[in-house]
Amino acid sequence: MPTPETIEQEVLAGKVLHNIFGYQQFRPGQQTIINSILNGRDCLVVMPTGGGKSLCYQIPALIMEGLTLVVSPLIALMKDQVDQLLANGVSAAYLNSTQIRKQQHDVMAACRSGRIKILYISPERLMMDNMLEQLQQWHLAMIAVDEAHCISQWGHDFRPEYSALGQIKLHFAALPFLVLTATADEITRQDILRLLGLRNPLIQVSSFDRPNIRYTLVEKYKPFEQLWHFVQGQREKIGIIYCNSRSRVEDLSARLRSHGVSVAAYHAGLDNDRRAQVQEAFQRNDLQVMVATVAFGMGINKLNVRFVLHFNIPRTIESYYQETGRAGRDGLPAEAILLYDPMDIAWLRSFLVKKPVDQQQDIELHRLNAMVAFAESQTCRRMVLLNYFGESRQIACNNCDICLNPPKRYNGLEEARKALSCIYRVGQQFGMAYVVDVLRGADSQCIRENMHDQLPIYGIGRNRSNEHWISVLRQLIHLGLVSETITQHSVLQLTESARPVLRGEVALMLAKPRVTNPKTPAVPKIYSGNYDRFLFVKLRKLRKTLANEANVPPYVVFNDTTLLEMAKQLPTVNEQMLQINGVGHRKLERFGLPFLALIREHLSD
Repeated sequence: MPTPETIEQEVLAGKVLHNIFGYQQFRPGQQTIINSILNGRDCLVVMPTGGGKSLCYQIPALIMEGLTLVVSPLIALMKDQVDQLLANGVSAAYLNSTQIRKQQHDVMAACRSGRIKILYISPERLMMDNMLEQLQQWHLAMIAVDEAHCISQWGHDFRPEYSALGQIKLHFAALPFLVLTATADEITRQDILRLLGLRNPLIQVSSFDRPNIRYTLVEKYKPFEQLWHFVQGQREKIGIIYCNSRSRVEDLSARLRSHGVSVAAYHAGLDNDRRAQVQEAFQRNDLQVMVATVAFGMGINKLNVRFVLHFNIPRTIESYYQETGRAGRDGLPAEAILLYDPMDIAWLRSFLVKKPVDQQQDIELHRLNAMVAFAESQTCRRMVLLNYFGESRQIACNNCDICLNPPKRYNGLEEARKALSCIYRVGQQFGMAYVVDVLRGADSQCIRENMHDQLPIYGIGRNRSNEHWISVLRQLIHLGLVSETITQHSVLQLTESARPVLRGEVALMLAKPRVTNPKTPAVPKIYSGNYDRFLFVKLRKLRKTLANEANVPPYVVFNDTTLLEMAKQLPTVNEQMLQINGVGHRKLERFGLPFLALIREHLSD
């Protein structure tokens, strides 16, 4: 039975949610977390990207007396969060290395005088010698730690500077600590609890499922052509393309730009000013596509990213989940595309084996092997992801490539024998592309010089496409019948297990090659249901104009979900506009009148 105090807290939190942030109801789990913080209890929260973690500390911060300190390693996120809080009328600031000394002093003076309600700070700045003394002069109400998986060595993005946060907990033991992350398995969660010394914490682990994201793996065979056709099909929708090297980022961004795409490159080799310019252009929708290494995206609070495409496979499932989670944060349909080539795995593994043989190497190899298993799975990809994070799921999602296009099996013995024989006949001294050329009877100078056009297997597979044979050879590698070694220029060699297959002594079922048309996967409709499509386009244009005038990213004005609801509900007066999710009193006061005028004008046409 709720106590009167709890009921009062819930009513007050609901008012802040509606009046300040413009939402009509809490998402699952948020109310429980907020109540726990208001009652002074520590919390460990694992909630997916886009699940509403920030409101779990922002709402208590506006109810409690004093300053809320938010520890975050993400300088870009600090600015985004502060911009949005200021747009909602909340006094917020950040403290990090991008500010000059006077700016830092001004912020600290505002904290001492109580003029700031929420302060974002980097862990490095927090652990400076004089910072603890400063904190003791401020009236702290609570401390929130974002990206908390960085605390643990078992986390996929371990950062040593985070390990010192336990000292802050010791000095401020009476304050509630809210610890948040989007990706932490059981062993990482236990390590966080131990290192921070949380007191009888509420442990809230939300579902890792992002049902609006469609997961699709596409085998590489013409990588840039596949990429280009996919981007073409997105019809100017916003997206991120991840690559595993700076040189690849620069190459792809230049080639896309030559095809007329509004695109920019982002990686750690660029100077700080250039990275800031590119990031701001992306935030403001002045760019359609960002091509980047993993240096981009941590904490980027951009809601309308419609696709994330991995040109190379990530090192861990945690990284993949976090990076794909940057798509569809507004809850509308989004795509996560992974272009897969096993040689990318070999490339990553070659770096890992050069590291010192220790526990950390074991951890990284384990995570890489899990990523390989995900990529090569014939099971619903969402089930693989959720079960990896300990969320048991046996029901297929019907929103991934495996579910939408289930692999079919066939008797592949004869094709396997042809492929294995070809590898053997060319002396086990050539890579996959050459073997396929011999199988299909390609007329190349290299084949003629090696006299492989005289072999009995030359052209024996010309009735099948290049992509078909690549897929067959990859399956033979996955089955352990063929080895492909990066140390010998990716030469294909038969293993001992290939003998009975080559002789036709055993049965062999293969999955029918998943040769994907470059224009697929089909792009899902982003917006469904009954809404005024012409009005929606007008609302987006107005939002862009107002955002430019206010010098803020468009989503700071209103996000796409809010505009879509306007196009459905057609509000024409203030009271109706306040019923739209994402429209609070301050947003209505600052931006509402032009939108109301546009809707009224549209309805009168």
